[in-house]
Amino acid sequence: MDTSIFKELEIWFVTGSQHLYGEETLKQVAENSQTIVNGLNSAQKLPVKLVYKPTVKTPDEIYNICLEANTSKNCIGLITWMHTFSPAKMWISGLSVLNKPFLHLHTQFNRDIPWNDIDMDFMNLNQSAHGDREFGFICTRLRLNRKVVVGHWKEEGVQSKIAQWMRVAAGLNESKNLKICRFGDNMRDVAVTEGDKVEAQKVLGWRINGHGVGDLVASMDTVTDAEVDALYQEYKKNYNIIGNDVANIKYQAKIEIGMKKFLDQYGYKAFTTNFEDLYGLEQLPGLASQRLMEQGYGFGAEGDWKQSGLVRIMKVMSAGMKGGCSFMEDYTYHLDPKQPSVLSAHMLEICPSIAADKPNIEVHPLGIGGKDAPARFVFNVPLGRGVNASLIDMGGRMRMIVNPVEVVKPEDLPKLPVARALWIPEPNLEIGAAAWILAGGAHHTSFSMALDVEYLEDFTEMLGIEFVLIDKDTSIREFKKELRFNDVYFNLKI
Repeated sequence: MDTSIFKELEIWFVTGSQHLYGEETLKQVAENSQTIVNGLNSAQKLPVKLVYKPTVKTPDEIYNICLEANTSKNCIGLITWMHTFSPAKMWISGLSVLNKPFLHLHTQFNRDIPWNDIDMDFMNLNQSAHGDREFGFICTRLRLNRKVVVGHWKEEGVQSKIAQWMRVAAGLNESKNLKICRFGDNMRDVAVTEGDKVEAQKVLGWRINGHGVGDLVASMDTVTDAEVDALYQEYKKNYNIIGNDVANIKYQAKIEIGMKKFLDQYGYKAFTTNFEDLYGLEQLPGLASQRLMEQGYGFGAEGDWKQSGLVRIMKVMSAGMKGGCSFMEDYTYHLDPKQPSVLSAHMLEICPSIAADKPNIEVHPLGIGGKDAPARFVFNVPLGRGVNASLIDMGGRMRMIVNPVEVVKPEDLPKLPVARALWIPEPNLEIGAAAWILAGGAHHTSFSMALDVEYLEDFTEMLGIEFVLIDKDTSIREFKKELRFNDVYFNLKI
């Protein structure tokens, strides 16, 4: 995905102060805030436009800016900064109604103390060292989730943290407006693909609607031969077509065009399919699903709408970044003691945004579903760091399970015509897999080589849902305790 999805979005920069300091000081506060906003925007590290807002100095001004943010379609969050001392009781009513995420930037206009010139006028103007602590207290007292970033606003590390948080805020905005199309139902008798769709809409904002496969077939019937031929030429240009199964590949092109028309007509940005529900289709959507994921749509196999939505949100967060994001599934293990690892793949539906090289398009029998041999992409995933995430319904709450992995080089796989990745989960396969299973992690995941753990942790905090991390520091004994503590905490919240 490119960064055009961020084009109309805004983050508002809100500075806190009070009338006690007088007009001259407040004028300087406003000028300094505008300079910071202009500087951050001109640094060209931020994916979303930062918008300066006038300094808030009274409870009414704070309340009004929070209400304005709530109702602004383009505003996806606030950055707050207390340049001077802003008595925090003024913030209670505004923060209590704010429904957009906010980042607390703990910075100051100057980087260094002017040792030879510092006087009380300077001290009265530059008070974020204690003004931000006053603001921080009331946020904690109100039990508000927020991101806190500390450091000088010109530092690259600070700007990177802000940019990362902006991407997560864009992901949250996508979540609150996301529509997911389920072509057919969930795979029969599978537990993890189920879930409470009402709770998902309440907590995540997702609208999850079912459509019969016949609706997809009807849309495909509107596709012309000329449209199919044009898309086939695009395939030839961008991928390596192996073999002479043109008819099977063109059928996937027809599915892709018909499915995209249907999704776009109803505003869906994510979808699911199910190989047990293919009535009217000659093939299981393989290449079609992969291509739509490459264009930014979320996908989940076997009716798994939770991973479909998560794939879409992670694609939005990582728009324009190097790497990629895909639906994924843990398939089989390599249990050699020298390097225990996981071979992750799927029958068909892995996104080429995570391909190491130009993917092949190949046609092979599927051996399941009772349909014609579908075309699909075949490729390896590049070596390097990635993050694997799974969203599950615990009954009464959602849980996000996250595990960093290291993608390693597989042996040749001449008889396995699927997209695939071989990786080592942190801290190793033995502990990583055991912890994943204890946490109830699904076999379906969303995998990214663009994002890291912090993006997903910030996202769960914005939503107020459970976050469980399996990483290099995980031990099974402590992990079990964490899961039990989480049960107590979230059960108290319900």
